Amino acid sequence: PERIALAGQEPPTPLDTAAAWPAHLSFAEQAMAIDTLTYLPTDILAKVDRAAMAVSLETRMPFLDHHVVEFAWRLPASIRLPEGQSKAMLRRLLDRYVPSSLIDRPKQGFCAPVDHWLRGALRDWADALLQPSRLRDEGFFDAAAVERLWRQHQTGRMNWQHQLWTVLMFQAWLDAQRAAL
Repeated sequence: PERIALAGQEPPTPLDTAAAWPAHLSFAEQAMAIDTLTYLPTDILAKVDRAAMAVSLETRMPFLDHHVVEFAWRLPASIRLPEGQSKAMLRRLLDRYVPSSLIDRPKQGFCAPVDHWLRGALRDWADALLQPSRLRDEGFFDAAAVERLWRQHQTGRMNWQHQLWTVLMFQAWLDAQRAAL
């Protein structure tokens, strides 16, 4: 906000002062509280809301009903996180109704299909930012290495989305800084 709004500032968060934190919470409970008050509303729920609105879908968050949240926070940490296992209560409940093959599997995140975007809709944009001559002139990256990753990614032989995205974000940031001068 400071960059786009005159006299703008970041909104206050519970992390601003240590005095705002209840001293009786364990480290794990403090981490959960931080996630609940910051990461959940500003990241997860914001993404769900944008994605749902984009396709005119109305969503519900039954686990965020205040009765459910209040009940869960009243439970001892040993029940909420037995031996550090997340969602233990939910897993035990689901065990009654759902095959274990659907419950006991690795977590899957909600990742954007950056690998496909770089081969499709964002290809020209990325191509311009990753031009070897430009990278050599700027001197921040090994142009030959980036070019190799880009070629391998484009052929589909390898998925270098994370490495390429990091370079692309730096290049886009660099362009924005130059434009601001």
